[in-house]
Amino acid sequence: MKKVNQTACFLIFFWVFLTPSASASDWTLVATESAIEFSGTQTGVAFSGKFNRFNADIAFDPADPASAFVKAEIDLASAFTGDTQRDIAIPQEDWFFVSSFPSATFEAKGFQPIGDNRYIVTGALTLRGVKKTITLPVHLKIDGNRAEMRSEITLNRTDFGVGSGPWSEGKWVGLDVAVSLHVVAERSVP
Repeated sequence: MKKVNQTACFLIFFWVFLTPSASASDWTLVATESAIEFSGTQTGVAFSGKFNRFNADIAFDPADPASAFVKAEIDLASAFTGDTQRDIAIPQEDWFFVSSFPSATFEAKGFQPIGDNRYIVTGALTLRGVKKTITLPVHLKIDGNRAEMRSEITLNRTDFGVGSGPWSEGKWVGLDVAVSLHVVAERSVP
């Protein structure tokens, strides 16, 4: 029976950029133009998927990236790979265990500029009740009241307990999960 390996989310999860501080501009996620995608291997064959439902609270002031804050939440039951057996397995106890842990979250405060619209964002990713610090390399482009952020990271799914029991060794499902984030947001104008 096919099973899946997605820590993805998280990024996921998650993931993301910017959120409120008193001087920061508020931004609204444009979910229809944003994407959280993941990829891994199963029995040596590559597969990919995405999360269909996620949201984020975002604030960011380009003049003060250290004040940025973001909190993103990913609905783990919305994971979709297009393979029926895998998609049935993902929410189960061995994998995301959505009956006990329905969402993954990522929360970060402050962006560290590293030049040319690039930032380092360090925050806490919580998945299956496991909270770990992750660092995202972020490319952020702001054009007027529209922002577009991209980031990629590779996570080891077992760091979060995703793929337990016989799936924890990586023999059938690879341990590494690549997560790709594309976030579009619009600035709230008073």
